Amino acid sequence: MEYKFRKARMYDVPEIQQLINIYAKEGKMLPRSLNELYENIRDYWVVTLDDAEVVGCCALHPVWEDIGEVRSLAIKEEHTGKGLGRKLVEICLKEASELSLKRVFALTYIPEFFAKLGFIQVPKEELPHKVWNDCIRCIYFPNCNEVAVVHEVK
Repeated sequence: MEYKFRKARMYDVPEIQQLINIYAKEGKMLPRSLNELYENIRDYWVVTLDDAEVVGCCALHPVWEDIGEVRSLAIKEEHTGKGLGRKLVEICLKEASELSLKRVFALTYIPEFFAKLGFIQVPKEELPHKVWNDCIRCIYFPNCNEVAVVHEVK
């Protein structure tokens, strides 16, 4: 049993959507449509088991010239606690550096996870207005309980 990390491919999209939407049904993240995933496939990284089954995903979505968002971090429940989510976020942070982004943020219900990776909690109002594009579609808008966290990219 071997985990492999790689950029997502078009044929991964149905598995990515299924994984994300499991957590979305629990109210832990926004659902993603197939259309949205296909259009943004270049944002996504996956972790596979034996280079076959997608067991985790995460995306780095550039939002503006100097800021990006880590989003859609999801790991199949039976594979949690193995550092896969941490590795996916680290990969996204490395990619953010390669893109010359200065900051990366996430909106999360688990700020403690991101704190271990060097993210700091900030008021949501400090984030650029462009960030709220997805929020408008959320069933919890405008009464969202997610916490904003930011990482300064080196």
